[in-house]
Amino acid sequence: MHHMKTTLIRGTTIAGFLFIFGLSSGCVNQSDDGDHQTDDGDSNSTNSAEDKGSSGKAWKSVFDGKTLGDWEVTDYAGRGEVSFDENGSLVLGMGIELTGVHLPGGGDYPTIDYEIALQAKRGQGGDFFCGLTFPYSDSNATLILGGWGGALIGISSIDDFDASENETGDVYVFEENRWYNVRLRVTKAKLEAWIDEKKIIDCEVDNRKISMRAGEVELAAPLGLCSYATTGVIRKMRIRKLTPNEIPTSQN
Repeated sequence: MHHMKTTLIRGTTIAGFLFIFGLSSGCVNQSDDGDHQTDDGDSNSTNSAEDKGSSGKAWKSVFDGKTLGDWEVTDYAGRGEVSFDENGSLVLGMGIELTGVHLPGGGDYPTIDYEIALQAKRGQGGDFFCGLTFPYSDSNATLILGGWGGALIGISSIDDFDASENETGDVYVFEENRWYNVRLRVTKAKLEAWIDEKKIIDCEVDNRKISMRAGEVELAAPLGLCSYATTGVIRKMRIRKLTPNEIPTSQN
């Protein structure tokens, strides 16, 4: 199967693409150094996005590849099937709208000064294949990959503006059935995210309002995964606490 090269669209081109997808453009806050890297293997072994900057604190795997454990299927209306495939990947089947899982109470994972790493790919469908809801101290937000028509990335919400309206929003062209390494770093001062080795979000959030976009997606709090009218596949999800040296000095 021929795959189009993944392209990050930045600068003056974003307004045109957001218009095509029916969006309002926000400021772009991205770095495009480094090359895209993927891991197309089927094992749930550690990958490069998970390893980067991981010295000092151990990663904790989230799923065993067989059962949800303490996680639950989120009660979205019109949801698709949730299952694990033969390779141990979590499959969020295409639903009418949202399909997802969440961890009630958030377990014993940290709520600030931590990283989440995972691999995700889009199967069938044309909207977001990975909506990662995460805690930010006592509130929550969602990292969206491929939303609002298939290409929007960003965090919902900051100061009540969702990913299509705040400075984390941008356009990223995702290929179907291609694994993407994803890493999210959450500190009091910043929200940061990477796709493969590209930093896609670097947003200062201290003293700003961090919240969920209103609607059914709020059922994913405090820690959850979902897709929208799209089959999303997730594997190698891990969480770790940051070391003191990794936390911005303004917090220390």
